[in-house]
Amino acid sequence: MANITKDMTMGYIVKQYPQTVEVFQRYGMGCLSCPTAQLESLEKGAMLHGIDIEALLAELNKVAK
Repeated sequence: MANITKDMTMGYIVKQYPQTVEVFQRYGMGCLSCPTAQLESLEKGAMLHGIDIEALLAELNKVAK
């Protein structure tokens, strides 16, 4: 079972679980290859995009299984 956490970087999540790209895109977080996404935590990225981190985490973990 996947265990994506809010402390992981978006770049790491996409590298480990490529199937999560669709979820990020649905939430309007499409710039996954930009340098910021490689270094920024999921929590910070969600905050900057005004996204509910718990909802995003639930969906990411669901598709990463």
